[in-house]
Amino acid sequence: MDSSSQIIEKPSLITSFLAITKARLAISVVFSTLAGYLLGVDTWNANSFLMLLFLAIGGYCMVGASNVFNQVIEKDLDALMDRTKNRPLPSGLISKQNALLLGFVLTAVGLAILFAVNPKTAMFGAISIFLYVSVYTPLKTLTPLSVFVGAFPGAIPYMLGWVAATGHFGIEAGTLFIIQFFWQFPHFWAIGWFLYDDYKKAGFFMLPTGQRDKKTALQVILYTVWMILASIVPVFGFTGKLFLTKVSGAIVLLLGFWMLFYAVKLYKEMDAVAARKLMIVSVSYISLVQIIFVLDKFIR
Repeated sequence: MDSSSQIIEKPSLITSFLAITKARLAISVVFSTLAGYLLGVDTWNANSFLMLLFLAIGGYCMVGASNVFNQVIEKDLDALMDRTKNRPLPSGLISKQNALLLGFVLTAVGLAILFAVNPKTAMFGAISIFLYVSVYTPLKTLTPLSVFVGAFPGAIPYMLGWVAATGHFGIEAGTLFIIQFFWQFPHFWAIGWFLYDDYKKAGFFMLPTGQRDKKTALQVILYTVWMILASIVPVFGFTGKLFLTKVSGAIVLLLGFWMLFYAVKLYKEMDAVAARKLMIVSVSYISLVQIIFVLDKFIR
């Protein structure tokens, strides 16, 4: 068959929806939220399972809306980067108007569902989407401090789950927030390192010094250390109802050293390969830590 006569099938609506809402990212964020809920819930009943479902759907809607608005704003910049040029908007699969409509619908549905959980959950969800879309996204082309700003909405989901379960923001939710807050710096700086050249095409400078240098690598190490310390604080009984046994604390500490090893390796090797490895380890780290926190609560 002549190549010119071949028919290229357009992605389905579901495929396009998953792409524009960044499904993998959204699911990982929802996972954090559900982990926080499991840590906060005291008694299980039919309503608890309903709240989990609400959190999953409402959380996906909110994260999906943030990602949609982000891609609307960065449509022209995404077209410049190899990593993002085939996204639905720059490739023309979805129009800007339809994307905006989808973003507003997801926001409304997400907020309504989270409000049904409790008003504070909806409030933190609204703060998260506002910071991500209105502050973090515009700052990405202006200053490396955008990563610091973006760490705030990025850290909300873990503690959001606790607030959803308890209706209260206290030392427990704050600790979950801090753990995920510090984790984001080595994670996103690792991404910024190995995608440096691609980001540069769109004018994104995500590294703290703007360069792949020793100062950036050193900051990756320092924030990894802060993350480790924050993760083991619940062992010492200073964080209210959020508690971690010594055995689980030791496992979390070992996982932290595992991530620190790759942070140090980046400092020594200063290349994209080491940065990519650190990114992969960081994703595994935060998921495993959240699982350990939940298991520790239910098996101790």
